Amino acid sequence: MVEAVEITVGIDIGTTSVKAVAVDADGDVRARTRIPHPVNAPSPEVLEHNAAAVWNTSVIEACDTVSAGHQVAGLGLAAMVPSLAAVDANGEPISPGILYGDHRGHHPDGEFVGFLRSLEQAVPDAHAYWPAQAVASNALCGVAAIDAITAMTCLPVLGADGWDPQWCDPAKLPQLAMDSRPVGHRGDAPVAAGTVDALAEQLVAGADSPGDLLVICGTTLITWAICEGWPEAEGLWTIPHFQPGLSAIGGPSNAGGLFLERVRALTGDPADEPSHPDRLPLWVPYIRGERSPRHDPGLRAALVGLDVGHGPAEVLAAAYEAAGFVVRHHLDVADAIPQRIVAVGGGTHVERWMQALADATGLPVDVTAVPEGAARGAAWLARIAAGLETGDLAEARRWARIGHRVEPRADWAEASNRRYPQWRAACDAHSGAAQ
Repeated sequence: MVEAVEITVGIDIGTTSVKAVAVDADGDVRARTRIPHPVNAPSPEVLEHNAAAVWNTSVIEACDTVSAGHQVAGLGLAAMVPSLAAVDANGEPISPGILYGDHRGHHPDGEFVGFLRSLEQAVPDAHAYWPAQAVASNALCGVAAIDAITAMTCLPVLGADGWDPQWCDPAKLPQLAMDSRPVGHRGDAPVAAGTVDALAEQLVAGADSPGDLLVICGTTLITWAICEGWPEAEGLWTIPHFQPGLSAIGGPSNAGGLFLERVRALTGDPADEPSHPDRLPLWVPYIRGERSPRHDPGLRAALVGLDVGHGPAEVLAAAYEAAGFVVRHHLDVADAIPQRIVAVGGGTHVERWMQALADATGLPVDVTAVPEGAARGAAWLARIAAGLETGDLAEARRWARIGHRVEPRADWAEASNRRYPQWRAACDAHSGAAQ
């Protein structure tokens, strides 16, 4: 029996899973699913998906799972950027899906150009070359499309009038959806063009005032300090905020779940806590290079100051603290002084990560009530495509939900504050360049 409540479905293609939610008009999640998938990373230089399985099959499975029993008014998509795969005439991937940070993106004209040139050489007879959003859009409604925000991550291939033919035959790239109109339909439900996961996450996070710090705790750790005006800092990005007069400064780091999952596996994920806040080693957390603010793909991780008194609990706690220190480093570079952290993403389930984030920065952490933020933001964009909302993205703030607050622990915050300069020095020495 189909439930009378009208919902929209949002789907998020993440690095380690595809998430989908069915959301009602009030922002409440009526159904959710998560389909985990492996990442092909045989070396620090390679990061790939099985694009046919992840960007196509899992997307359809997730969509159908949360849609069952509901009246679906619209569908929205979000995914990590950049990504790219070669596809056949049916839009089926015939190559691995290359992901952000892969060595094939090391190109003087940008990561997307590097991916494109690599695939043109590896699969020259491909029908087209599409990012994850376009593959998923084609799977859902038969139209491969991306929105303007995703297209901006493809510069300089995106020109003033669309795809620039000097870089690639425009017919081999996805359709550009430069407004909020649906790109197609799945059954009767309109499908919105695929967007960037971080943008979808930001839509419904509730970090909407100067002094808010949005921290996306996923496989990638992303920091955005909300500011008035347009501040700039070397090594960071500044992007527009949805609220008038505001912007966000920050960027992504590899010191999120990608790093923490590895340390958890190495330590056995001990349940016990360190006995004393002053007794931690230091992690240089760059297991496959760093994005912002260091921008050095050659960096590797190191454990500094390990002694015979340290056990698995201390080593793991140092990893969580290092992730918090990376956030603090972004704040230092941005010269930002926030009042609170709004934490979103799948990592918000990990209490020790949230506590370490508070302790390492000295800031209270407001933890979102719904971890599938990017999927939920995509569901909001589906409402716009369905004509259920205006195109004013700032209105999405009404879906913001804070579950609980984590306060810094005084003794741990003081110990972290003493360790932070040592951590900065260790990272600078390891990278060979002071930041």
